[in-house]
Amino acid sequence: MLQSERAPARDNNFDVLRLVAAAMVIFTHSFFIAEGNEAHEPLVWLSGRQAQLGHVGVFIFFIISGFLVTESYESTGEPLRFLAKRALRIFPGLFAALLVVAFVIGPIVTTLPLGDYLGRDQVYAYVVGNTLLNTTTHELPGVLLVNNPVGLEVNGSLWTLRYEFMMYLMVMALGALRLLDLRVLLGLLALGLACHHVEALGVLDTFGWLLPFFAMGMVMAKLKDRRVFDDRIALAALLGLALTTTFGQFIALFPLFGGYLTLFLAFDRRLPVLRAARFGDLSYGIYIYGWPVTAMLMYASDGTARWWQLFFLAMPLAALVAFVSWHLIEAPALRLKPGRAAALPGAPRLAPALPRRSETA
Repeated sequence: MLQSERAPARDNNFDVLRLVAAAMVIFTHSFFIAEGNEAHEPLVWLSGRQAQLGHVGVFIFFIISGFLVTESYESTGEPLRFLAKRALRIFPGLFAALLVVAFVIGPIVTTLPLGDYLGRDQVYAYVVGNTLLNTTTHELPGVLLVNNPVGLEVNGSLWTLRYEFMMYLMVMALGALRLLDLRVLLGLLALGLACHHVEALGVLDTFGWLLPFFAMGMVMAKLKDRRVFDDRIALAALLGLALTTTFGQFIALFPLFGGYLTLFLAFDRRLPVLRAARFGDLSYGIYIYGWPVTAMLMYASDGTARWWQLFFLAMPLAALVAFVSWHLIEAPALRLKPGRAAALPGAPRLAPALPRRSETA
């Protein structure tokens, strides 16, 4: 979402798409934080209240992640090494963000005396629980960032990380069982699509709701060398996505239409490859710091800022914080990734790795 395993020059636009996805999330959260709800967010009324731009941002993240993480596993070929790489991508940056919220923002905003605040178990439960991807504790004692229905929420972006990591574990399990083949992945995609329509599959809960987006990325990772990217298919996908807003199927069919369009844009050779990661891979940092930065701007304005003021101030500030996080926390952590183990004499070689598109997925 590296340096010790240097990838070839990037020939895609995944970096810029992830930055756009992070901006979409902050855009929608600006409405929540400024107004307490998303009622006036453009995609909400354009889609007939089916979805928000923040949803689309999350979907794009999962589609791209499904693609890149599948490639990452196949290039790694070793389950534990793969898991270590994925853990080093998520947890160091997350842990630092939790400390900042709990021990910098919390003491500034709380109405409790500092000693009382620091003595509350809830502060430490917030850090530990969310580090373990359990978002049950998502408020801090005496902290009200804005006086509206979301004012107690200190970071409304973290809920997706639990499911992202579950998807990583799924990839690892399928890879270890040698089931990362197209038929199995098409079955996962079908299961995920069914989760949006079959009530009995509600037992899969949010994991099932997000599964088709990630699975679409996995499927496309298997198909990318079969010339599946075509202008006519892309146009049909765009028209299909537009029609879903009329027939009430925008989210249910976004994995197919939006998934194809996302990856089409990533690889279309006619588009310039933008060096969106020239200052570091900032999309993850923008994502995990976007809500606290936006909420603190609202707090600093005494609750008077408008959504557009929050958005246009929060984006550069979140990018600045993400820049610091990348260079001080995330990139150094990624340099700790374990190297590939030396092959034993006579041991069979793994199949050639797929081209490594990004080591930061």
